[in-house]
Amino acid sequence: MSPARTLRGRLLCPHADEARVVLVADGLLEIDAQGTIAAVGPAPTDCELPESFPGAVLLPGFVDAHVHFPQTRVLGSASGPLLPWLTRSVFPEEARFAEARYAAAVAWEFCEQLVRHGTTSAAIYSSSHPIAAELLFTELERRGLRALVGLTLMDRGAPPELLLAAGPALDACTALVERWHGRDGGRLQFCVTPRFALSCTPALLRGAAALAERHALPVQTHLAENHDEISATASAFPGSGDYLAVYDDHGLCGPRSLFAHCIHLSEGAWDRMAARGAAVAHCPDSNFFLGSGCMDLHAPTRRGVRVGLGTDVGAGRSFSLRQVMAAAHDAALIVAASAGGGSRSRVSSEALLWHATRGGARALGLDRPGMRVGCLAPGYEADVVALDLPEAITDAAALCDAIAFRRDAGPARAVLVRGRTLR
Repeated sequence: MSPARTLRGRLLCPHADEARVVLVADGLLEIDAQGTIAAVGPAPTDCELPESFPGAVLLPGFVDAHVHFPQTRVLGSASGPLLPWLTRSVFPEEARFAEARYAAAVAWEFCEQLVRHGTTSAAIYSSSHPIAAELLFTELERRGLRALVGLTLMDRGAPPELLLAAGPALDACTALVERWHGRDGGRLQFCVTPRFALSCTPALLRGAAALAERHALPVQTHLAENHDEISATASAFPGSGDYLAVYDDHGLCGPRSLFAHCIHLSEGAWDRMAARGAAVAHCPDSNFFLGSGCMDLHAPTRRGVRVGLGTDVGAGRSFSLRQVMAAAHDAALIVAASAGGGSRSRVSSEALLWHATRGGARALGLDRPGMRVGCLAPGYEADVVALDLPEAITDAAALCDAIAFRRDAGPARAVLVRGRTLR
């Protein structure tokens, strides 16, 4: 529990359901002792409370919809497209997470990077080692961050030191669920995490779905990121109609499912995803770096599919959601150009900021009775960041541009989760 407090400053307030943001040029944000926002509104003309962070703008904490904890130290490894990159850079590094001391050191570094960049919530892949997931949960609890964490499920398609058979893997997941899922009023959750279809046998996929159903757990995995990956998946699962159908056929496509990338999906697959109520983690910087392609952001949004933004570290080159917003803008321009131009495919910085905050919270399921995240509004958790921006900028659109497109931006000035100051 944190002391009740009132913050004063420029407030950028995402709408609860629409991809837009409202500016309160001089606002008061009242936070109660439970870390919940009690009131938001303009400061009265005779207000004597000084500006809490002079020169900064207050907004909801960023939500990283897709990030890999054990890839922290291989960020920026340019060793090829997806499948060769996994073999050359990722799998050797992830094997090191069997050693508790190494995993604990990286967990500290990882959480430090989240806080530094103003990320207050994240959907996180651990390695396939139960001890690494345990240590990550421990560090997240200590630091006060909000997260969905999964033991990465892999029983084929990787070096032996990374494989864990279906039985022991699901037993380890169950133990982690019992220890961590719902900790601290739901601030920490366990997330069922098949790496992708190629890393799992049908038995493991079915077992993962049964575990998720039994405990009403969120699910995260990868989908349609790379053409070679798609071809290999079709060969491995010849009885399924397409990549999305692999997950659907094994019980892993539903309203608690979060699919990363989704670059190369057919219109029919998008329609089925919308019908199932699944969500998407859009990871444009990672997609550029690995040469995977550009997801059309309008494909899910025009169907009402929930979309968050993901750094996808370590294929993503930064822990900053601000960098991801810029990459998403550029990806939308490329999609527009390939479709013959037109303004419909452009994406505003205002919409991107919404996806990096409130949209990400909705994609992660952080929007239910007792825990609402991603808005500066009464009844929402007081997850707040202060970003230094020129005081001369007083227009909401211009502030969103400055957040998204200033590549020389420094770290967050202040970071709060449930009203508790983390930075």
